[in-house]
Amino acid sequence: MSASVPKRFVGPMLVDLSDEEILAAVAADRRAIIRHIHYVNATGGAVTFTLSIGADSAATRIFDAYSVAAGAVLDHFCYYVLEAGESLRAHASADDTTTLTIDGDLIFLA
Repeated sequence: MSASVPKRFVGPMLVDLSDEEILAAVAADRRAIIRHIHYVNATGGAVTFTLSIGADSAATRIFDAYSVAAGAVLDHFCYYVLEAGESLRAHASADDTTTLTIDGDLIFLA
């Protein structure tokens, strides 16, 4: 039998130019379900946003250089399952000026 608990996986945090930093990683005995991605661009210009499951590549991107207008908020309600060992990575076209929060459920596997 497995148990599930609501969890904030990421943030709120400023998004970097580089995707080298792992934002969240799923432990060996767990599974994560991403249910909500909240991205805020409070700058005066459009910013592109990229979010990947695992190492960043065209095949792993949820958002691929997605343009978010100045002052806009992106609320993406979703259902992405991350298995044990998988991770999230993100980067933006402007360093440390946009904010990312990711919520979902953490499942403890029996």
